Amino acid sequence: MSIARKLSEFLHSADVNYLLVHHQHTSSSAQTAEQAHVPEGALAKGVVVREDGNYMVAVVPANAYIELDALRRALGRDVHLAGQRELQRLFPDCDPGAVPPVGEAYGLPTIWDAASSLGEIDTVYFEAGDHENVVRVSGEQFHQLMATADRAHFSHYMQPTQNWLQVAH
Repeated sequence: MSIARKLSEFLHSADVNYLLVHHQHTSSSAQTAEQAHVPEGALAKGVVVREDGNYMVAVVPANAYIELDALRRALGRDVHLAGQRELQRLFPDCDPGAVPPVGEAYGLPTIWDAASSLGEIDTVYFEAGDHENVVRVSGEQFHQLMATADRAHFSHYMQPTQNWLQVAH
């Protein structure tokens, strides 16, 4: 597939310079980082949450875990993870589980953990909409893509426990 049509159109309309990096087929963010030869902390993953039919993309680095309770407190809403059918409806031009973290391209609000490594690095990578390509952008352009996103601290770099959730892409 290479890059999802909506994502490509959005990046072009936003005048974002990007490079598509091909890698072997993967089934998790950690595998994607390894196969694409990029640090997990530089790979942004999008996790879709919902509340009463309203959806939002939460963005964290691939090596981070989302604490749903912290995200709920930050949003002031009782959000839950969106299911696979919902993701297929929201991201029809993407392979299942390959959600780009650029919610705006799909008309979805976005929240990102700007306190994470993604807020401090020179190069950021993210899903292109399939399981064999990532998009590479400068840290500055990633900040531009996240300009309309809300910011909060809701992720941690640690092993998951019963109260933590690691979300594979």
